[in-house]
Amino acid sequence: MTRGASRGWHAAFLAAAIIVAVLGFLPIANWIPGGHAAPGYPLLVQGWLSGTAICVGIGAIVAILTRRRTVLMPVFGDVWAGGASIDPVSLGILVAAGALYLVVAQLVFSGRPLLIDEIIQVFQARVFASGRLWLPAPAHPEFSSSMHLIDGGKVYGQFPAGGPAMLALGSLVRAEWIVGPVSGVVSAWAFARLLRRIEPRLFIRRLALGLFALAPFVVFMSGSHMNHVTSLMWLMLATTALYGAVRDGEVHLLPALGCGFALGMAATIRPVDALAFALPAGLWFLARTVRRPARWRELVAAGAGVALPVAALCAVNWATTGAPLRFGYTVMWGRSHDLGFHAAPWGDLHTPARGLELLNLYFLRLQSYLFETPFPALLPAIAWLGLGREHDDADRFFLITGTLLCLLYAAYWHDGFYLGPRFLFALAPALALYSARALTISIGNPLTRRALGVALVTGVLIAVIVSVPIRIRQYQQGMISLRWDPDAELERAGVKDAVVLVRESWGSELLVRLWALGVSRPAAEHYYRAIDPCVLEQTITGLERTGADSTRALAALEPLVRDSVRLVRSAESSDPTLRRLPGLAYTAQCNERLAEDASGFTLFPPNLLSRRTDVRFARDLHGRDSLLLAGYDGPVYLLKPSSPAVGAIPQFHPVQVDSLWGAWRRSP
Repeated sequence: MTRGASRGWHAAFLAAAIIVAVLGFLPIANWIPGGHAAPGYPLLVQGWLSGTAICVGIGAIVAILTRRRTVLMPVFGDVWAGGASIDPVSLGILVAAGALYLVVAQLVFSGRPLLIDEIIQVFQARVFASGRLWLPAPAHPEFSSSMHLIDGGKVYGQFPAGGPAMLALGSLVRAEWIVGPVSGVVSAWAFARLLRRIEPRLFIRRLALGLFALAPFVVFMSGSHMNHVTSLMWLMLATTALYGAVRDGEVHLLPALGCGFALGMAATIRPVDALAFALPAGLWFLARTVRRPARWRELVAAGAGVALPVAALCAVNWATTGAPLRFGYTVMWGRSHDLGFHAAPWGDLHTPARGLELLNLYFLRLQSYLFETPFPALLPAIAWLGLGREHDDADRFFLITGTLLCLLYAAYWHDGFYLGPRFLFALAPALALYSARALTISIGNPLTRRALGVALVTGVLIAVIVSVPIRIRQYQQGMISLRWDPDAELERAGVKDAVVLVRESWGSELLVRLWALGVSRPAAEHYYRAIDPCVLEQTITGLERTGADSTRALAALEPLVRDSVRLVRSAESSDPTLRRLPGLAYTAQCNERLAEDASGFTLFPPNLLSRRTDVRFARDLHGRDSLLLAGYDGPVYLLKPSSPAVGAIPQFHPVQVDSLWGAWRRSP
């Protein structure tokens, strides 16, 4: 391990400190017209000022009162302990982290996938666990279509296969929820092993491990089904193996192979994250080979390791999308989904300015979500980047990977926000290491350093006692409809051998019917946002009756977008996406749909995860349900809440098929 740094590297770290400070403290997004914004910035600044003042004030008081005493920290001895084993304190941190991840998964997120990304990946995981790569599409896929679910002949999720494959391990024991906590613990364990190679000070190692493994952002994410957790696990394993391969002048084939394999596995889950780590790792292996040609075997081993899982990914892509390098994203959204500055799938132009706005939002959010401290969470890391004087190879490696990660996601049009700025989740280990090493900076006299230390501890205590419980309640009370467990509720209601029609919002129904006409997902979103729902309802109904194809549908829909600028949010529906044209007289059918929205609706995607074979969940499409129920004479239920209240539990309402047919015949 090389300590010290050239003048060029000092400049690079100082530049990084300035850039992170600018992105993490200034509301740049609010200064750029159009695009993204940070509307809560004034309140955020007020919180920073008051929180920092409290922590610093308590730190100063305690430092003054204890200025004549020596405060010992026997647990965090500043001694070197070599080898690759985990010391007892670090082991305790890992055990505590694992317990927290499990508790969060069950008590905060109910052991259920909540975001649509999680739901579709669990769906795909169960397909993999059944021994298949895809399912055959039903005759009328619109009854079970979903965002992020491709159903054109083959039914499969849009996400790279590695994430669902990891969840499939949980599917085999009917517990996908356990994959996140286990992966989180493995990430922390790999980070602990890495720290023993790159950090000689026991106190800093333990602190960095604690800051990473117990950071609220990491804890909550590790309790979820998100593929960021499994991806980071492989990235940490790869980084640890990398430092095992380059630890001395010898040739180490097995660590090089392991590094490559772990990077390849990460690429099957989140290719962008893997690229940010693989590029500097590959260049490091190449540079070692140039300096000593005998190391070419390491380079080849690392390359072979990458190739194995990537080849498997390409094979799955070939079987599903029809091409080894074509992902489900492209099949569903087209090339507009890819990285780059171009029109996004929704039609908005993604520019470098918008990329800068997104980075600004991500770093502003990190200030709160990373550690939940009352002071800005990035302050210690910024201090180390700017004031540290002994940056080593690990600091440089993480600086390069972090820079690449930020640049790549600046070129991605989507705002990745869930449980925090999730696209920057892979920065958590580096930020934990930088924050821990910030304590080694020599600032002022011993009294000042003691005051700052107490201020940091105060911030952590406030986070644990105040901020984190608030965040827990926020997460527990959110996404209530998505916590629906269809099989448990079927058992509770005694429903069996039936068709269950799921009542979604009018807007969701319109989107699905557009998909059924062959309108692509991006185009359907565009028309839904730009056309009054009643006009859209009548147009879709006419197209369905004539059996129109996608070409005729697009020709009929395009002229209707001329009034898009006049649309306002509908006051008659609780669906926030429904927008109507002021002054337009609605038909009886449209008013009926608004009344249904007002009486309550639910979401269909959670029902995709039902394992019951005797019950078919299908989206309620009103008159179009006749296609589903033709020739069926079994029991039918309508699944909808009994009230429009947020979080109202859906209930099974038995319906008579004859009455449904009568209502369909009376429909215009």
